[in-house]
Amino acid sequence: MVEALPPINVGELGNALLKDLLGTDAPVILEIGANDGSHTAQFVNLFPKAKVFAFEPDPRAVTKFKARGEHPGIQLFEMAIGRIDGEAEFYVSSGLPEGPADKLAERYPEGWDQSGSLRPPKNHKTAFPWVKFENTVKRPVRRLDSWAREHGIATVDMIWADVQGAEGDLIAGGSETLARTRYFYTEYSDDEMYEGQPSLAQLVEMLPNFSIFRRYRWDVLFENKAMAGA
Repeated sequence: MVEALPPINVGELGNALLKDLLGTDAPVILEIGANDGSHTAQFVNLFPKAKVFAFEPDPRAVTKFKARGEHPGIQLFEMAIGRIDGEAEFYVSSGLPEGPADKLAERYPEGWDQSGSLRPPKNHKTAFPWVKFENTVKRPVRRLDSWAREHGIATVDMIWADVQGAEGDLIAGGSETLARTRYFYTEYSDDEMYEGQPSLAQLVEMLPNFSIFRRYRWDVLFENKAMAGA
């Protein structure tokens, strides 16, 4: 039986709590769904000696990521993380939200690049009708466990995931790596924004060796029970 879900905390996971949890200035962080590198830059600013392995399949976002310049602690992999090794259809998001047209066009010159997914959109189309999904592209995809073995990744301090509905695919292809991961932070939705997107309760079932450390409105922080306090 799945335990009752904890109440929702106000706000989001902040830097102070993140530093306290990881307890080192040299953590190993896997950022899966890095988009333009905004969070990646925050990680290396917060943890000067961090090793951040960032994954991003959308070429538009990759261009922005690379425009930030190189950093010795960051490695970018232009691929999606999923349940297979090979290629998969990536559902490309487009459109623009309401706001100053010139500023939005400057920030998103090729359209909205933050909602693309390995999963077809479902309720996302009605919840955010301005986000369009007009095209798909073939993108490289790897199982997290395959990638980790190839790169000799042992203990992971945190996985920070923003995979737009493909959380179940990440977990299915990453059980070995997750077993060695202290914290797993991910978006969630109980509205099936993308086809096959697991609810929070389903994520809990998929992660029996983790417990919810902190729950937010759209995000949840899981702690590996076997590594608690490590």
